[in-house]
Amino acid sequence: MTVTLIIANIAAFGYELSLPWEVLDDLIGTFGVVPAKLQLVGHNPVGVIGEMAGSLVTSTLLHAGLIHLLGNMWYLWIFGDKVEDRMGPIRFLLFYLSCGIVAGVTHIAFNLTSPTPTIGASGAVAGILGAYLVSYPFARILTLLPFFIIWPVVELPAILILGFWFIVQLFNGTAVVTSTSNMVGGVAWWAHIGGFISGILFLRVFATRPAKAHRHR
Repeated sequence: MTVTLIIANIAAFGYELSLPWEVLDDLIGTFGVVPAKLQLVGHNPVGVIGEMAGSLVTSTLLHAGLIHLLGNMWYLWIFGDKVEDRMGPIRFLLFYLSCGIVAGVTHIAFNLTSPTPTIGASGAVAGILGAYLVSYPFARILTLLPFFIIWPVVELPAILILGFWFIVQLFNGTAVVTSTSNMVGGVAWWAHIGGFISGILFLRVFATRPAKAHRHR
């Protein structure tokens, strides 16, 4: 299922590339998460809520550029299969979508008036990171450390890498919580935070197998 999700995201991005700019903008506006649409609930509650509910899923398949796509798919490839091992493919898919939905809802909660569409699989992938951290906290992960000219590759425990990743999200999310938008530099920090926490919580619901020890990825 991890591979299938990667293929689906790549296929969706390929479709995006085939569209004219104006059509792509309409696509993202329709299938991305747009918090400000909640203001229209009074006019058409069924239609607006239905569209927003659907966008919580469809937004995870859309990406804003090649780097955006590659970053998310890289994390999904590295950490996804081990989490999938604990759930099986179907339960893993449900877990992935559930984390993506919670991530989207969290983003909406902190950006109620934002008209900017939010897209990307990072919220769902953040859920995988949370589940991986709980399942394999001391797994050794091959990590490239950028130190000026020398970039050594070292083995670091998952609890250090993913714990630091979460702290960065939390710090940035907290730093902009009083601003007009919770997105800085195109990053929906609170979607990552919501996805990560939901991954930890949903692990108990979806996991059916014990974590198998593995050394590093």
